[in-house]
Parts: sequence; C-alpha cells; structure tokens
Amino acid sequence: MTLPLFTPDQDPGPSFMGLLERLGITAPDVTGALGTDAVTHGTTVLAIRTTDGVVMAGDRRATSGHLISHHSMEKIFPADRHSGVAISGAAGPAMEMVRLFQLQLEHYEKVEGSQLSLEGKANQLSQMVRGNLAAAMQGLGVVPLFAGWDERLETGRLFQYDITGGRYEERRHAAVGSGSLHASTVVKLRHTPDLDSATAVDVAVEALFEAADEDSATGGPDPVRGIFPVVATIGPEGFERLPDDEVEARTTALLELLGDRSGR
Repeated sequence: MTLPLFTPDQDPGPSFMGLLERLGITAPDVTGALGTDAVTHGTTVLAIRTTDGVVMAGDRRATSGHLISHHSMEKIFPADRHSGVAISGAAGPAMEMVRLFQLQLEHYEKVEGSQLSLEGKANQLSQMVRGNLAAAMQGLGVVPLFAGWDERLETGRLFQYDITGGRYEERRHAAVGSGSLHASTVVKLRHTPDLDSATAVDVAVEALFEAADEDSATGGPDPVRGIFPVVATIGPEGFERLPDDEVEARTTALLELLGDRSGR
C-alpha cells in the first residue's frame, strides 16, 4: 500500500479527519429514530483535579434500556502520553470517537513533529463531538470528559462537553452520565484545595459507590466477579491506570469503613 499524495492546495496537513475526508472515507449517515433500548450506553464517569494532576474514574456497567448489557465495560482511555478521555453515552460511537481521537493526536505529532497543546487537544475532541451531533439527535449521543497534564503550565486540567460540542474547562471536578449528580455531590463535599492524587482516588471510588447506590444504571463494585471501577491518574509522568488489585483494596477499605459506620 502506497501513501496518498496531495497537491499543496489539497494537503489536509496534520488533520487526520481531513485526511479521511480527502480519501473519501466518511462516517455513514444516521437516519430515522433509534430505540434507546437497543443501544448500549456507558453510564457514570468523573474527573477530579488535584495538586499533582488529575484523577479519572468510571464505573463498569453498560445498559440497554432497563437491561444490563455489560458488567465490565472500559470507559477510561489514554488519549496520548499526557492526557486521557472518559466516555458516557452511546457506547459504540463513543469508543469509535476515542479511537479516532487517539489517531488524530498521533497523526498530528507525526506530521508536525511535536504534540498539540492540551488546549488544542481539547478543541480537537470538541470538533469530533460536534461532528456527532446528527447521530446524537437520533439517540446516539456521546458526552466525554477530557483531562491531561499541561506541560506548559505544569498543572492538571480537565474539560467537560455537551452533545453540541460545547467545551467547558472545570477548575475542580466534573462528572457525566446517569449517576453524575450523585457522584458530583460526593466529590464536591470531599474536594479541598490541597487534594492530592492518592486521596482523590479514594474520593473517586466513594463517589462511584454512592452513585451506584442511587442510580440503577451505574455499576457498583462486584467482588464475586472481581469487577471494580477503572481509575487512572494523569500527572507529569503521564497517564497511568491503577492496577485492579489496588482499586480492589481501596474499595474493600471503603466498604469496611461504611460497615463500621452503620454498626454492622
């Protein structure tokens, strides 16, 4: 397979989506209303800004209407070395968007010889969410969270979106999905200006547990199947997913603490 060649006026530059368009590869049109019960949806994800970066976390449940379609869905992904993306909404389009976003960032770096700024990455994802608007109006909405380590400012930053592609930077924390209200309440009560990543991981685990307790679409910890939330930290050293056994240990400690409080 040979690489495509373009004249200067047709060169898509560092845009991977522009390259696909030049090659005639476009997303299929979505027409007609889709029954939401037939579409798999990811539910609750959150991000917490800390003194040393950002913590991202998500439950593992995916639903189709009132049914649980998957017990161990992944919702937290690295976007590149120093950023991550969390997904909620229609699972298929969301995962496709993540893969295209990863390719776009890799393509840009190869063409330009340098990484996009964190602000630029957030803008790229905004354009992808906006490009999905027609599908969102048919029931295939995707609402991600994006976070990363800004090497220029030497701080963690996080961004929230709406289905129109609107991009909003959050200073402390953000959550999306069906259990986001309950998760956000916990994070809001626990967040402090000096919150570090180690403590924020425990806050994230607690927030998802409380969200699952109130929202049927959010999955709680499942010791029988060995299923626990996905948690990742993003700091100067880059994106790092916490090992499952560490998240299990933190979840077990939380359950023991809650049991002691209830007197059981």
